[in-house]
Amino acid sequence: MPELIFQIAIIVAKIVILTFMVVLPLVPVSVYFERRFSAVIQDRVGPNRVGIPLTLFGFKKDFHFFGLIQPIADGLKLFLKEDFTPAHVRKAFYWMAPALTVVPALITVCVVPFGSPISIFGHTEKLVIADLDIGPLFVFSVASLSVYGITLAGWSSNSKFPFIGGVRSTAQMISYEIALGLSIIPVIMYYGDLNLSTIVQQQADHGWLLLPLWGHDADHTFTSKLLFWFPAAIAFLIFTISIFAETNRMPFDLPECETELVGGYHTEYSSMKFAMFFMGEYAAMVIGSALIITLFLGGWSIGFGLDAMVANLHIGDFYFGGLIHLGCFMTKLIGFILFFILVRWTVPRFRYDQLMKLGWVVFFEAALINVFLAALIVAAPQLKGTIIGIGAVLLVIVTAAVIWVAKVSEETPKVLRA
Repeated sequence: MPELIFQIAIIVAKIVILTFMVVLPLVPVSVYFERRFSAVIQDRVGPNRVGIPLTLFGFKKDFHFFGLIQPIADGLKLFLKEDFTPAHVRKAFYWMAPALTVVPALITVCVVPFGSPISIFGHTEKLVIADLDIGPLFVFSVASLSVYGITLAGWSSNSKFPFIGGVRSTAQMISYEIALGLSIIPVIMYYGDLNLSTIVQQQADHGWLLLPLWGHDADHTFTSKLLFWFPAAIAFLIFTISIFAETNRMPFDLPECETELVGGYHTEYSSMKFAMFFMGEYAAMVIGSALIITLFLGGWSIGFGLDAMVANLHIGDFYFGGLIHLGCFMTKLIGFILFFILVRWTVPRFRYDQLMKLGWVVFFEAALINVFLAALIVAAPQLKGTIIGIGAVLLVIVTAAVIWVAKVSEETPKVLRA
């Protein structure tokens, strides 16, 4: 019984620390980064006024603290605004929708490994809430539930623009979930495991998937890793762009396209309900970035053969290397969040037909062909040269056929004459 209580206490501590003290604070911090980064891109100042009003207490100057308290001011403003519910909405679903966008994004945190195991008083604990053997599948299955929140928000608003935004989000999710799932199959084939902690550990030992420069042995030769880099790079490109579409970020924010739909699915929302949609978007961006880092960029791994040495750092019985790896993971995560923000403020929004074409005509076929390319490279050491040659020729023929069909089926624009 004491052991059970101890395990429950450990799980609760992981949930509180990793979810509510590590990931959740990144949401308002990401909002601050977005506002400051966009200000730099547009050659303006950005938020720098909000701070502690020390002049009210007799001091000569207020403490602005670089505007870092701006997210708190934004939260207070939204919390204190009138929570107005229009009379024409379907109230139960209208109130349920914002929660359905935030909760799935936070649940997916539980399978992400934040660092290598830490050990204290002889007890070793992994820095992951739930070390599941089906990590990516769990993330996809739970994260895809957030589209129900957006769809319900549009439908329950009983207004045409929110409804169109909800329908767009559903179509967008279906289009890019397929490419998202197909793109990680090469990664799973290469590592032969669905456990995210195992995938990160293999990258720490044998090189990141996109930086395979160390840890060569009989099973992971430099030549084999270099050959697999090509399908890995294609998978990374498809996966990253699909994550943009899944999180409704620019240039794929068609469900809330202001130029066409006023505000899209959340047009009829105000106060904290409105804020929860943005919390869900930024939380999904954080989790999407964490998943990209975990699968392709080594997760918590520092790299270059240093991880084993870092993991063994200790003071007495306290092995604290996992905390250093946690810092490395957070550094990569913040870097990728800044990349998300950079794309939003530099790439113009796609048209809806371009969005659908990219998902169905380009990414779906490219991800499928990439699966066969990765399978051919992974199986090459066990196959004869003739079979590899035949497989390569067939892959080229299938690729050419898919490109030809896509070009032929494309409608020729009609020229309107006066």
